[in-house]
Amino acid sequence: MNGTSEGPAPAADLGPSAITDSDEGLAPRAGRTEPPAYRSVFTTAPLAMAVVDAEGLVVSANDSLGSLLGTDPETLAGSVAADLVDLASDAGTWHAYREVLRGHRSRLRCTRRLKRADGHSLWAQVTVEPLAGSGGEGHGDSEGLLLSVADVSARRELQARLRHLQMHDPVTRLPNRALFFERLTAALEAESYENGGTGRIGVCYLDLDGFKAVNDTHGHRVGDRLLAAVAERLTRCAEEAAQARSGPPLVARLGGDEFALLVEDSTGTDQLADLAGSVLAALQPPFELCDRRLSVTASVGVVERHTAGTTPTALMQAADTTLYWAKADGRARWTLFDPERNANRMTRQALAATLRPAIERGEFALEYQPLVGMEDGRVRGVEALIRWNHPQFGVLAPNRFIALAEEDGSIVPLGRWILRTACHQARRWQLAHPDEPPIFVSVNVAVRQVWDSDLVADVAHTLEETGLAPELLQLELTESAVMGSAGRPLQVLKALSDMGVHIAIDDFGTGYSNLAYLSRLPVSVLKLDGAFVRGFQYEAAVSEAAGAGTGAGSGEGAGTGTGTGASAGEGAGVANPADEVIVEAMVQLAHRLGLTVTAECVETSDQASRLRRIGCDTGQGWLYSRPVAPDRISALLGSGPAGVQAGVGNP
Repeated sequence: MNGTSEGPAPAADLGPSAITDSDEGLAPRAGRTEPPAYRSVFTTAPLAMAVVDAEGLVVSANDSLGSLLGTDPETLAGSVAADLVDLASDAGTWHAYREVLRGHRSRLRCTRRLKRADGHSLWAQVTVEPLAGSGGEGHGDSEGLLLSVADVSARRELQARLRHLQMHDPVTRLPNRALFFERLTAALEAESYENGGTGRIGVCYLDLDGFKAVNDTHGHRVGDRLLAAVAERLTRCAEEAAQARSGPPLVARLGGDEFALLVEDSTGTDQLADLAGSVLAALQPPFELCDRRLSVTASVGVVERHTAGTTPTALMQAADTTLYWAKADGRARWTLFDPERNANRMTRQALAATLRPAIERGEFALEYQPLVGMEDGRVRGVEALIRWNHPQFGVLAPNRFIALAEEDGSIVPLGRWILRTACHQARRWQLAHPDEPPIFVSVNVAVRQVWDSDLVADVAHTLEETGLAPELLQLELTESAVMGSAGRPLQVLKALSDMGVHIAIDDFGTGYSNLAYLSRLPVSVLKLDGAFVRGFQYEAAVSEAAGAGTGAGSGEGAGTGTGTGASAGEGAGVANPADEVIVEAMVQLAHRLGLTVTAECVETSDQASRLRRIGCDTGQGWLYSRPVAPDRISALLGSGPAGVQAGVGNP
């Protein structure tokens, strides 16, 4: 007979035998006659039982056992007891049974699947224990065993139904999260792939796009029917994608509008990509539900890898990350897991986690890039550029971490530190060069600083603390941040301007360019975006620009900016005469509004000449100096225009 052992009984079931000395008549003994009363009880007992001798052969069986097995109980006498209840089908159960037979174990209890004489099967709980007087556990003089068999088919069926309900989603009837992870865990165990198979595994993790809108608009009843309809289409996709060896992928609903398809013994990323593509295609036709025509798309994250060394948590984290990428990339698409992209994400998370502590540990430093007068070549001011001296990733430019700082709010304390440090340094330069006209310092300000901090109070406190005159401080905001400002931002800008602080619009010409609104803002400086200046690269300047080197150029991004600017070689030879016309018009407009103009990304002397002819006031770029430490600025101030022209600020 075929069966499955549930193993020996737990310790609680291994107590002394329930058969007492007065029950000895149940087992035939030499020279003794079995009392009729006990024989009658044994024969008519509702519990199926048999007496087994020391050799493992059935001595007698009662009517209940015959009925249970579908045979005459008298024909069971002399049969091998272990064969009747399938105790020899696995080594563990067989060993435990032999131990009981020898008297070295007090009881064996297991569950077996038995086959009746008529071919029907049943689940039975089998108990084997010594008869009274056998000596019990530890005695080798066992004279026989009592075998009892209880039909537990109904209980097993109930347990199976309860497990099905526990492991399946009631809305879609698909396996739920618990069953999915159970199957995933089993698939990743070494035994499942060491004995054959590809040793690989894949997951398509999908989320319905816009499902919340369906629920909110049409109600949860329609939403549930949509989920069930989606489940049907996913199941068909899985069946069509079934491999002869591994069968169809497991389709599960993980919760909400999230589904997953688990591919065991996958053959590579192509198989998962084809499956993801078929899923998207299957969901494309509209759904006809409740007299409504509903359309839904899905974003799918695809992960495929070796099973060795993979854990369920790691695999699903990768799938979740990839699903997020699919959403971020535009939805209604599938995206394959990219280790390099994930490494960048992990780096980004690591930077975000250490931003605030880095401020306290003093890991940030400022460099300064000169702003030079176009007419006389003298340094008029400097722009403060922040660097993060990260202990693990080295020196980081602002485009690596400023966006993170704005997201988590650490831009406020970081911006406050930049402002205070830059103003202290500007004051030191002023005191160190009393015979030179003082230079201003320009500091970028993020929009979140305006909203989340008292920027006006911070600036006033810093100027008072450092002794720097307000007119020597310039605050830069991007064009997109300033244009359309109303309420608090506009009030802050006006208060700062009334204080005497200069307000500059950075990267002007690439954002809203709302000229009408510009006239109503308290702005004193426009900084032309370097994209216009690069259009000045005419043939005469190509060779000069090519020799200027590569790297991060002017306009690299201010203290709290995010841009990295452009190198001199990046735009070399790209001539666009229209840029010069546009720049000339913007300079004339700015001057009519009483504003000064700074050109970013000035990399060649030819660009500088043309900007000077147009009327640009100041220039900033590698032609004059790359961002440098404070002592290099001191050298520039001491050398005058000749130092700038000689490139003292460029190593």
